[in-house]
Amino acid sequence: MSKKVLIIGTSPRRNGNSNRLAKEFQKGVIEGGNEAEIIFLDDKKINFCRGCFSCMKTKKCIIDDDANEITEKMKNADVIVWATPVYYYNMSGQMKTMIDRSNPLYVSNNKFKEIYLLACAAENNPNAIDGTIAGTQGWIDCHNGVKLKGVVRGLGVDSIGAIEGNKALTEAYKMGKNI
Repeated sequence: MSKKVLIIGTSPRRNGNSNRLAKEFQKGVIEGGNEAEIIFLDDKKINFCRGCFSCMKTKKCIIDDDANEITEKMKNADVIVWATPVYYYNMSGQMKTMIDRSNPLYVSNNKFKEIYLLACAAENNPNAIDGTIAGTQGWIDCHNGVKLKGVVRGLGVDSIGAIEGNKALTEAYKMGKNI
């Protein structure tokens, strides 16, 4: 049975390295016989969560922006993939904002059970991505039966295009193909 995969590219740079990993993952997903959609947050209007918790009653955020449509797509996906640059040893602010705005999922019946993380860091040390993994795991832990199924670490990449030739591209493709 085909899986519906939603890939969320959170880099503020459309052609950034983590978004390139997202595209390679998507290629693998499609070649593996599954559906894949990428949403890039760089051109979306997403406001910060207000912490009002209205969503806990209505299962929908009261803020009228692009986050509501993305959250609905997340709810209906079998697999969610986060692609992010690593800033100061953590996920991008765009990713964190989208995670916060996905709070209606906490009280919803979600299809997704599998999460993947594609992260790019300027450093070569694999531990540079640990904070990003921990932050992602914190979100995952708020959803019953959801598991972090895989992480791709794009290391030593800073400027746009630095990911080309990096083994992380092959890893992303293979991981996508094998979901």
